[in-house]
Amino acid sequence: MDLPRSTTYHLLAELETSGFVVHLPENQTYGLGLAAYSMASAYTTQQPLVRMAQKPLREAAALVQGSGHLARLSGAEILYLSEVRSAQAVSLITEVGVRLSAAHTASGRIMLAQLPVAEAKAALTNSGLKKSWREIRENLELFQRRGWAEEVEEVSRGQRSVAVAILDHLQRPAASLAVTYRADLEDAQNSVDGALGVLMKAAQSISARMYGTTTTVDDTGTSVVAGDAG
Repeated sequence: MDLPRSTTYHLLAELETSGFVVHLPENQTYGLGLAAYSMASAYTTQQPLVRMAQKPLREAAALVQGSGHLARLSGAEILYLSEVRSAQAVSLITEVGVRLSAAHTASGRIMLAQLPVAEAKAALTNSGLKKSWREIRENLELFQRRGWAEEVEEVSRGQRSVAVAILDHLQRPAASLAVTYRADLEDAQNSVDGALGVLMKAAQSISARMYGTTTTVDDTGTSVVAGDAG
């Protein structure tokens, strides 16, 4: 790189401090650190998700004449990884890389619903939701039981969203699939039911292909998830 020796050591020191490299004095060399491993791991996990989600998101978005989204949970926020739009969709703030409060989005709500109660409560502590914890918990239990969550005009005026979760082998939310559409969509019930069917089928397929997770529905209509860590 034609860098002075002192500059090179300064840069290596910064990388070591941030966890991207580790010093191996016994070998008089440096190796990749945990931060570099975590970044690579995130990339290999994210990219297959994005690829596998594109087709069902386009199909679901077309059914509701809106937009389809793939997102992941990051603390109390969701991070949008992918967005597809139908020809009739309006431009939204939910572009790739955007972060929004998980508590106010359908994507965030369905992923929070899959977490242990203590984790969900911690993420929602400063959410700004004007509801009691009891009401919030009842809603999360409803979302978890029926397999999808919704929001109405909380993110974008005149728009509503529905979302389903992709679960990993530990039955934790790996990501979510969602569609956003006009609140006054004609024949909304049939269109949304169709889109939800597409998203649920896709979520089950992705969970199985990536994590060995299978989902069935019991006699009460409740989703039952089985994970295979092997």
